[in-house]
Amino acid sequence: MKISKNRYLQGFGIVVLLLALVRVIFPGVAKPKTAAADAADSTLVAAKDSAASSAEISDASADAEGNVAEDLKKDELSVMPDTAQSGKPSIFFDKDGKEVKHRIFSVPHFGNTFPDQQDVQILAATKHGVKPVQNRLEAENSKGKLVYVGSNPFFYVDKLNNSIPYLVPRASVLLQDIGRAYFDSLQIKGIPLHKIIVTSILRTKDDVAKLRTRNGNATENSCHLYGTTFDICYNRYKQIQTREQPRRQVQNDTLKWVFSEVLRDFRNKNR
Repeated sequence: MKISKNRYLQGFGIVVLLLALVRVIFPGVAKPKTAAADAADSTLVAAKDSAASSAEISDASADAEGNVAEDLKKDELSVMPDTAQSGKPSIFFDKDGKEVKHRIFSVPHFGNTFPDQQDVQILAATKHGVKPVQNRLEAENSKGKLVYVGSNPFFYVDKLNNSIPYLVPRASVLLQDIGRAYFDSLQIKGIPLHKIIVTSILRTKDDVAKLRTRNGNATENSCHLYGTTFDICYNRYKQIQTREQPRRQVQNDTLKWVFSEVLRDFRNKNR
């Protein structure tokens, strides 16, 4: 019994000696892990997880943006920037910051520049529009698919005698973009701002029937029945002015020439 105890003490001493040597050679082994170290490790892990999540989100966002851009390319009535574009100089100012003035060119013969007639317009109307409604009451019940169109900073809605102020959303966006682009064109050519005037929008079947009694050019299957079509006056415009800031008078022909350039550009963009 006594011999076993001595051997035990000798073995324990050897173990203690080995541990002491290890501590001398590797002093960091015996240091307890602090809360700061734990936090640092946790932060590192969280940062890695966050970076991975951010990468996944970025990839998903890129895919989503790519899909949207592809959809816009396919949509002839989609919103496309008309002025400032990334990576391109401003159309309003030169490289020295001086305001640029552009000339008015108008377009060649209107019949040649804008040749699309009823047969072409009706295809887009039936594809993108709503079903024709019989009267104003029925039109009111279709407003879930239509949006209200009212005067705003970019265009003026005239008194509507044979139509009501509703369009499908994509046509409303197109009208808004035309008015905005017209402002841009007037500004860059040094012409006082004028609003385009919308004279006709959505028509019911009753409106079309009434109009045909006094207008021989009105067709029974009018594009206005589908909420995709609006008429803009080309020989008069709404001048923007106040009593404190009156604007100089501009000939309607000048305004018409600028407007024709705007419409040509939209047509060239397949809008």
